[in-house]
Amino acid sequence: MAKKEKEVKTNAMRILESHKIPFETMTYECDEFTDGMQTARILGLPPETMYKTLVTVGKSKANYVFVIPIAEEIDFKKAAKVVGEKSLEMLHLKDLTKVTGYVRGGCTSIGMKKQFPTVIDESALLLDKMIVSGGKIGMQLKLAPEDLKKAANAEFADVTF
Repeated sequence: MAKKEKEVKTNAMRILESHKIPFETMTYECDEFTDGMQTARILGLPPETMYKTLVTVGKSKANYVFVIPIAEEIDFKKAAKVVGEKSLEMLHLKDLTKVTGYVRGGCTSIGMKKQFPTVIDESALLLDKMIVSGGKIGMQLKLAPEDLKKAANAEFADVTF
């Protein structure tokens, strides 16, 4: 039986396919931003497998992307040290789409407008599969941490409290 195949592909999905990286998509009905914990509940997924994508700005004005567990907070001191900055702060929400091409709740480290230095929290290495945003609200991607590293040209480091 043929699969119903008319889902909208995001830039992130196209990049994963072009790299021949296996992934699963999960979608859910959503009209507005939901945080990661709400998304985990909606999809019935263990929260420890779900990661959020944060975009920061360094003292040098360069942007950096961090992928961390949804229940964790970024440790700006550790994160700044990893990327060689004196300090970091969150990118203003009003600038998110302009800088990344993605909206809040749909931001992923794969396929941003520009390739920014990207760090995945090392806790992901303990997982077989991790779940990140798929590039639009209401879509999540499930893939191996090493595959996300490859697709996002990222590195692993300890960047949470």
